[in-house]
Amino acid sequence: MGVPVLVVDAFTDTPFRGNPAAVCLLDGPGDAGWMQSMARELNLPATAFLRSRDDGFELRWFSRTVELDLCGHGTLASAHALWERARLARDAAARFHTRSGLLTAEWKDGWIELDFPAEPDAPAAPPEALLPALGVAAKYVGRNRFDYLVEVESEEVVRELMPDLPRLAAVPTRGVIVTAGGAASAYDFVSRFFAPRAGIDEDAVTGSAHACLGPFWARRLGKRELTGYQASARGGSVRVRVAGARVNLGGRAVTVLRGELS
Repeated sequence: MGVPVLVVDAFTDTPFRGNPAAVCLLDGPGDAGWMQSMARELNLPATAFLRSRDDGFELRWFSRTVELDLCGHGTLASAHALWERARLARDAAARFHTRSGLLTAEWKDGWIELDFPAEPDAPAAPPEALLPALGVAAKYVGRNRFDYLVEVESEEVVRELMPDLPRLAAVPTRGVIVTAGGAASAYDFVSRFFAPRAGIDEDAVTGSAHACLGPFWARRLGKRELTGYQASARGGSVRVRVAGARVNLGGRAVTVLRGELS
């Protein structure tokens, strides 16, 4: 019997939008080298590996080149896969044991809501290469334990950004979030996320970045419930609710491929 694998588009309800992740449903422990090779073979922004345990599931995420400490869309895709494959009842919360601690997911009226640690930024001096690589002027630069956060003047600047990716890869960070307030009433802010150092030139929709963006825009807008739009070529929406040291990230998901590893 092979290993079941699903390819799930996360943070969208439309195939070929949002952010794709592969989800591998393992029967036993997996070797990290094999997982990395599989992620490279599948060649998606993230591949998630799930293994059942007594009090939930062990969950690990890999990009094409590295194991990830936190991956929002891979977690959302994993919860979707468990419910779709009937590995978990729809009314039961998914409990994931990860490198970032215990994460949970719940099904709520057609949306999947993730409970993540908040990852707020603090003001930071930009590295010398950061802003030249982005080709923008910054209103604000901050950093959390994963990424740099760069606020720019407008949504238009975010959408038209064409960074120098090889130069950006030299910046010592997992990734760079670029954001601005939203110009449309449908969302509070927009963002894009670049992580060439982690093997992802531009991520389509980044849940873990919204664990930073939520607290950031909550402070600026004076509201705890927000909607963000990640303005990549595929695009996707994330509902964010800030709850102290935690953030709830809401999104939808759709399966586009089912198969098994031989």
